[in-house]
Amino acid sequence: MLISRRLNCTGVASALRLLLIAATLLLSACAGRAPLPVHNPDLPLPLQLHIQRGQADEREDWVLVIQREEAGIRWSMMDLLGIPQARQKLVDKTWESDGLLPPNPRARELFAALLFALTPQDELAANYPGAWQHGRQRYLPERWDIHYVQPQNFELKLPRGPAYQVTPLSGETP
Repeated sequence: MLISRRLNCTGVASALRLLLIAATLLLSACAGRAPLPVHNPDLPLPLQLHIQRGQADEREDWVLVIQREEAGIRWSMMDLLGIPQARQKLVDKTWESDGLLPPNPRARELFAALLFALTPQDELAANYPGAWQHGRQRYLPERWDIHYVQPQNFELKLPRGPAYQVTPLSGETP
């Protein structure tokens, strides 16, 4: 009988440890998810942007097309040869895969940061509580730092990651 009680206690302790690990993983996944606006901002869509990612000695260039589609916003990113790199739809504050490309968490983070950067200044406080803008700098604590040249021409910095230079796409090759 004593052995069966010890086995039951050991089983309960193991189950509690597993539950604690699962809860920790769930909370860390939620904490790692990029924040989204309370309401979809009024963006001048469609937009075509040149995105240049720089980190250390690496540089990558992409073309990003942002367009409204039904109740959501479609984000399509391609390399300069036109090869799709990421396609996502933002519908009801949820990212959905669009097409056959695999999920791309790095692209979702970038798209969420761009949504923050492109949000009109008069909609910023309502959509991103805790964010601030002063002059040509916009900041969401511990997440994104934006330095504007013009409304669609800016540098985006992530705290532990790369910097992105974003410019409107003209008819010329970037």
